[in-house]
Amino acid sequence: QVQLVESGGGLVQPGESLRISCAASGSIASGTMFNIYDIRWFRHTPGKQRDLVAGVTRDGHTDYAEFAKGRFIISRDNAKKTVYLQMNSLKVDDTAVYYCNAVHPFGNGYWGRGTQVTVSS
Repeated sequence: QVQLVESGGGLVQPGESLRISCAASGSIASGTMFNIYDIRWFRHTPGKQRDLVAGVTRDGHTDYAEFAKGRFIISRDNAKKTVYLQMNSLKVDDTAVYYCNAVHPFGNGYWGRGTQVTVSS
């Protein structure tokens, strides 16, 4: 069984920062298995499509959506089986549920249940 658990969401004011985490457990976290997964963060707001926010490959290469460039930083700690998303200069438009997605090189994918991020004054 594979579990991805997001945490760290909450309510912040515009301009503030927040770091959310995605912790893996189960078979994906066995030994060095986690190391071979590409991990991505998505976000979803009701009434809108789910958007890719950022990704980090098993080789450590990172990629960002245009709206995240310069403000968000994705990182992974393979020893802790955890991926982080540091979000700075948050805007009201960043309000969404943020989901973690792990993709195996063979294509199998797993999703977490999400963590709510609310940016409001």
